[in-house]
Amino acid sequence: MTQVLRSVVTGVGGYLPDEIVTNDDLAKIVDTSDEWIIERTGIRRRHRAAADQAVSDLAVEAARKALEAAGRTPQDVDLIIVATTTPDLTFPAAATIVQRKLGCPVGTAFDLQAVCSGFVYALSVADGFVARGRARCALVIGAETMTRLMDWTDRGTCVLFGDGAGAVVLEPQTGEGTTADRGLLGFALRADGTKQDLLYVDGGVSTTGQIGHLRMQGNQVFRHAVVNISEAIFAAAKDAGVEVGEVDWFIPHQANQRILEGVARRVGIDESKVVTTVSEHANTSAASIPLAWWQAVQDGRIKPGQLLLLEAMGGGLTWGACVVRF
Repeated sequence: MTQVLRSVVTGVGGYLPDEIVTNDDLAKIVDTSDEWIIERTGIRRRHRAAADQAVSDLAVEAARKALEAAGRTPQDVDLIIVATTTPDLTFPAAATIVQRKLGCPVGTAFDLQAVCSGFVYALSVADGFVARGRARCALVIGAETMTRLMDWTDRGTCVLFGDGAGAVVLEPQTGEGTTADRGLLGFALRADGTKQDLLYVDGGVSTTGQIGHLRMQGNQVFRHAVVNISEAIFAAAKDAGVEVGEVDWFIPHQANQRILEGVARRVGIDESKVVTTVSEHANTSAASIPLAWWQAVQDGRIKPGQLLLLEAMGGGLTWGACVVRF
């Protein structure tokens, strides 16, 4: 059997800000209710970053836990990719700020912007470094302060999002080139810029000169999510050489409980295999998959050697899926 270099996830970490915002809290500032939000989204509460917390601060906390789980230190890190829509500054990249705050040596560090799909995209990019021998210890981080993009008068969007960060450590390991190998096994990445108006932020550096607010056509996003994500899942499974039915755990982007259930039904995954954190975290964009992964590792559900399926869809529209053996 031909030996191949695989990008193996050796540690997972996560961080949630201390402040918890419940549905009842939101009902005090916008025309909504706990019942209305739960019925339509499954969300009960979300975390919000403190005023003095930047997205890099959240990323650093998640990264430290991932490094600890991997048995590595910041001195081992030679690649940092931060998937985020809400960086500290227009530049430099949040990844370089994370590098500085962690005390990592000179290496490669940059941000990736694919909104909620960012973590899946970032894993694929990191795989191009690690599995080609160009990085020995990579940090792939999804970190967001989405609450800072909210229009707090729009009940259709402000109730959906929260803040947080999740991270994984990727290291090269030799495999046999089979689906039994640990590591990233298959990907499917997609984008359709013609659907921009379904989910976007109405501001930016070179247009309005302002941050802007998140805008969404929720029903249209739901329709595209279930169909498009399902196609990407089958494509990623084919790329990995596995059947969707072989998956031990399905870790979807935590956007909406109805979307999670719709995708699982469409691809034939039993609900007992779905890792769900949306009720407690809301939609943390690029952070949602690694946060859910971390939680399921912490509670003992996900174990080394198991086959995981990741998927996400975000503004752009972008979407994608990844198959990984933990």
